[in-house]
Amino acid sequence: MRTTMSGTRSPRLTLLGGVGTVTGSKFLLDLPGGDRVLLDCGLFQGRRELRRRNWSTFPVPASSVSAVVLSHAHLDHCGYLPALVRQGFSGPVHTTPHTAELAAIVLRDSARLMADEAEHANAYGWSKHRPALPLYDEKDVEKALELFVPVEHEQPADLCGIRLHLHRAGHILGSSWSEITLPGAATLVHTGDLGRPAHPLLRPPAPFQGADAVLVESTYGNRHHDDVGTLERMAEAINRTVRRGGSVLIPAFAVDRTEVIIYRLRELRLLDLIPDVPVYVDSPMGLAARNVYLEAIASGSPELRPWLTRDALDPEWLHELRTVEESMSVNEPDQPSIIISASGMAGGGRVLHHLGHLLPDPRMTVIIVGFAPLGTRSRSLLDGAAALKIHGHYVPVRAEIVNLPGFSVHSDADETIAWLSTARRAPEIAYVVHGEPDAAATLRDRIRDELGWHAVVPVPDESVLL
Repeated sequence: MRTTMSGTRSPRLTLLGGVGTVTGSKFLLDLPGGDRVLLDCGLFQGRRELRRRNWSTFPVPASSVSAVVLSHAHLDHCGYLPALVRQGFSGPVHTTPHTAELAAIVLRDSARLMADEAEHANAYGWSKHRPALPLYDEKDVEKALELFVPVEHEQPADLCGIRLHLHRAGHILGSSWSEITLPGAATLVHTGDLGRPAHPLLRPPAPFQGADAVLVESTYGNRHHDDVGTLERMAEAINRTVRRGGSVLIPAFAVDRTEVIIYRLRELRLLDLIPDVPVYVDSPMGLAARNVYLEAIASGSPELRPWLTRDALDPEWLHELRTVEESMSVNEPDQPSIIISASGMAGGGRVLHHLGHLLPDPRMTVIIVGFAPLGTRSRSLLDGAAALKIHGHYVPVRAEIVNLPGFSVHSDADETIAWLSTARRAPEIAYVVHGEPDAAATLRDRIRDELGWHAVVPVPDESVLL
């Protein structure tokens, strides 16, 4: 690392994931005293070459990582943590109480799905690995959860001799953007995933005051969300499907997206814009996460919109599917219905069984309501795939596919620029991360042109001095 005139070394940042892609977020901060802090510990998802990176040995000894800071509880930001623990990490994991609570649900479910997938692959022989093994197991998850150190929003915490502030990000419950005061008082901000001012459940991100360097996400760096048009298009798709006697399947992230979809369906029903067909939530993880939201509503969490009430997420007409038998029963419904199931990228979980049954039927509709990275089944559907491979078999795609990215709870390009522009001083540099190449490049150019800042799109595994 570089040595300054005072003889101290500069911190070094290595971008281990979330670069050139929206998954696998991991940013390793090497501090002058020898400590290492990992900002997010995400799982790679999507393309096979990305997923293979999950199986690579961590680039530095896991035991040398002093601490982890988690921005929120989505798998692409926290899902690698048990694997890091399996390799020897045993330091504290700093995050908000709600993120700790939701991450416990997400990571336990992830371990269970990995075990189920390995068991299925071994039973039916569709994996190239003999035997197929999970990346981590439930014991690794429980060890990881013991390391969590809850930190409230806006409450400073000491972290390896530096100062950490977690600020409200408004993306999902508990989500944060991190402000780190480095040796010498320089500051680094990591946005994690920024939420939207229009999020129906959560308050918007806390304002950005400025920093010396910023890691800014660019998931929707080249797009604009159309909120009004999105709700209208959802109603049209549901009505069109019901008229032809079909059902609607909505693959949705179990944490926050499921809650947002329930909220929006309730809104459409109250306005009599969609028929009163059965609505099912078929995701044990989604139902567990919804309980965290319901508890937050009951306790008056300052992250939530003040007008939220329990019935917004727990309407009387909502059906909860918990057992496997209940899940399978809705694949051949006796009337049109709406099924909300995880995962949102259709990478695993109960949604795969629903896709296998519903995709061949032209009466049915699949609505994609979130970002679909390259290499995921959801992205294949959006790109017009004629068949989808599920559990080793190709399933024909005859159902209608509807793309509604406006339901995303990531800030779009305009919202990200508006958030950055609240800075009282310009950063020395902005690293544009967590975006596919076109999105990252577009946002970088806008930051340069509209804000006048120095902005770059780094490359995977690149190291830079701060």
